[in-house]
Amino acid sequence: MATCPECEFDEIDTKDYEDGDILSCPECGKNLVVTGPDELDFADEDDDDLDDDDDEDEDDDELGDDEDDLDDLDEDEDEEEEDYDE
Repeated sequence: MATCPECEFDEIDTKDYEDGDILSCPECGKNLVVTGPDELDFADEDDDDLDDDDDEDEDDDELGDDEDDLDDLDEDEDEEEEDYDE
């Protein structure tokens, strides 16, 4: 039997699991990973972080689009100045 590192519930049966398997604590519901015989650790929550990273990448893409829009505005202003000079 293993113990949940979150809530200290100590009756988690890990005999049917292998190292790296993910399970949920029946008491608190926290995702846990089997790290050895009767040993548990918190499961990486990088999946959530990856989603956040994707959002940041999208933000970067949006910024890139905004920069392109600014370049377009600068070109429009240059054309207007040329029209005015004529």
